[in-house]
Amino acid sequence: MLTFLCLMMVVICYLSGVWIYCSKRKHLLIILLSLEYMVLFTFFLLIYWLSGLQFELFLSMIYLVFAVCEGSLGLGILVSMVRSHGNDFFQSFVVLRC
Repeated sequence: MLTFLCLMMVVICYLSGVWIYCSKRKHLLIILLSLEYMVLFTFFLLIYWLSGLQFELFLSMIYLVFAVCEGSLGLGILVSMVRSHGNDFFQSFVVLRC
């Protein structure tokens, strides 16, 4: 019963991250934070699944490496966007302009 409640809590938190991602699309920083939030709870689901099946948890380390790379790329895009446009609004710049 306790594992079911923990699993449902993780799923609810993941869905709240999806809701934040869909509702706050105007700022790049909020989008990146909600993506990291969803990655964190996907990691929790992966740990729960792998420990339930008695697998090695090495796959979770590979997942975390990819998550860190995704976060650093997103932060680099955010910094370059703020330097070139002055803010992180999606409406304040034209994507097709070089």
